[in-house]
Amino acid sequence: MNISGAAAIVTGGASGLGRATAEALAAKGARVAVFDVNPNAAEDAAKAIGGVALIGDVADGASAAAALRKAEAAHGAVRILVNCAGIGTPIRVVGKDGEPGPLGDFEAVIRVNLIGTFNMIRLAAAAMAKLEPVADERGVIVSTASVAAYEGQIGQTAYSASKGGVVSMTLPIARELARIGVRVNTIAPGIFMTPMLAGLREDFQQSLAASVPFPARLGAPAEYAALAIHVIENGYINGETIRIDGALRMAPR
Repeated sequence: MNISGAAAIVTGGASGLGRATAEALAAKGARVAVFDVNPNAAEDAAKAIGGVALIGDVADGASAAAALRKAEAAHGAVRILVNCAGIGTPIRVVGKDGEPGPLGDFEAVIRVNLIGTFNMIRLAAAAMAKLEPVADERGVIVSTASVAAYEGQIGQTAYSASKGGVVSMTLPIARELARIGVRVNTIAPGIFMTPMLAGLREDFQQSLAASVPFPARLGAPAEYAALAIHVIENGYINGETIRIDGALRMAPR
């Protein structure tokens, strides 16, 4: 996919991996819409790249559909979707007090990370299907999973389940959308320097970095963005989940 001039939407685009990807797409000439639940952060990120801010809930059908309509009015029909919106609430199956883990917390993580990703894919794919192909492609979709989909740690049951779902649906969706010329891929990042990790104490950050075989550091959001750009531009990558983790394999804790 030629990124220059293409209309793109990045969910969770106001911070972390999403913001880095929105910036990278804009630098390549895309017309970028930043979709986020945080109004001020979305406006700030969109202003920085000359894009448009979309405020809403990725897991809500009406809210997401309204966001896509706003993006299309500003930039034309979407050809690139990058799903970065997500939450990581820790949940134990049985709490330290011996009580069952809160079901509502589990549902919330699944709703945002898995249902939200599917919701955005279905809406964007339907819009892409109506477009004329450009060099045989109508669109490209990139979603975000996690290495926790494969090696979830204690307390990551909901997060691992949600990201495992994103991994598992990548291939069947890619197979289905092949008929309309839309590629679908997923990136599974390891430990990256996102706003959540940036708030940890320096010694905690160093401990996490030391667990990565090589390079022994936290990933930079720009490195995730660079991979997303490559996946979008490389027309033969389809139906794949690609790890970017410095050879990390998560320990139980």
